[in-house]
Amino acid sequence: MAPTLELPELQYFNVSSPAEYVAHVEINRPDKLNSFFQAYAEAAIVLRLALTLSSMWLELREVFEILSVSPSVRAIVFSGAGAKAFTAGLDVHAATQSGALATNTEHSTLDPARAATLLRRQLLEFQDCITAIERCEKPVICVLHGYTYGLGVDMLICADVRICSDDTRLSVKEVDIGLAADVGTLSRLPKVVGHYSWVKDVCLTARVFGAEEALRVGLVSAVYPGKAKAVEEGVRWASMVASKSPVAVQGTKELLNWSRDHSVHDGLRYTQIWNGAALQSRDVPVAMQAGVKKRKPTFEKL
Repeated sequence: MAPTLELPELQYFNVSSPAEYVAHVEINRPDKLNSFFQAYAEAAIVLRLALTLSSMWLELREVFEILSVSPSVRAIVFSGAGAKAFTAGLDVHAATQSGALATNTEHSTLDPARAATLLRRQLLEFQDCITAIERCEKPVICVLHGYTYGLGVDMLICADVRICSDDTRLSVKEVDIGLAADVGTLSRLPKVVGHYSWVKDVCLTARVFGAEEALRVGLVSAVYPGKAKAVEEGVRWASMVASKSPVAVQGTKELLNWSRDHSVHDGLRYTQIWNGAALQSRDVPVAMQAGVKKRKPTFEKL
C-alpha cells in the first residue's frame, strides 16, 4: 500500500507514492528544463534586490519539510520531470529580466551596506530552501538525468544517495555567469567526493562532465541506461530502506551527517546520547526476532 500524503496544491513539483512508505518528488517545469526562476514583489523589482522568493523555491522547501515529518513516508526519491533534464539550474534569462542578476541603475544610490544586507538575507533564504533536502529526516535518493547544471549540483549534493542515467551531463556553472556558487556546492562538494583537485577543476572551469566521471570520483553511486531504469532503481532502493526500522534509518542519517561535520570524538559522544534513547525502541526486539524467524518485520509509523 502506497503512503497517503497530505500536501498543499503544488505548481512546480509532482509528488507521488510509487511504493509503500516511499514518496517520489519531481521537479515539474520540463518545458524550461526544470530550471528555477525568481519571482519578486513589485517593490523588490524596483530595487532589483529580492526580498520575496518565488513560489518555486518555497515549494521545494515546503515539500521536503512536510515529507520530513510525515509518518507515511520513510524514504524519498527526487528527480526531474521530462526527458531532457534533472534541472538546468537557475533560469538565467528570467533572472536577468527581473531578478538579482538584472542590470539596472535604480539602486545606485542605495547605501552599499544596506544593499549588502538585503542580498545577504536573500542568499540566506535561498540556502535554507536547498538545505531543506539535507535537513529532511528521511533518506533522499537523487536520480539524475540529462542536464544537471548549477543549482542542480547544489541540490544533488544535499541528497543522501545519488544515481544517474548514462546521458547525465553535469556542470558547476556559476563562474560562467560571473559569480561564485553560493547555495551550497562550494561547501558540500569537497566533503561529498573528498577530491579537492577535481572539485577545484570543475568549479573553476565550469566544464561539463558526464556520468562515468561522476561515478569515478564518487559523486554518484551507480549509472543506469536511461532515465526510466534509473528512476526504477531509485524506487527500488527507497523501498528497501523504507522496509527497515524508521528509528534506525533516521538515526543513522542523523549520526552520519553529524559526524561528517564534527570530530570522531564528538561523533562518538553524540551517538552515545542518541542511542541512549533510540535503543529503548520496540523496533530493536522486533527486528531481531524477525531475523531469527526469517520473516519480514513490521514497524510502527514514526
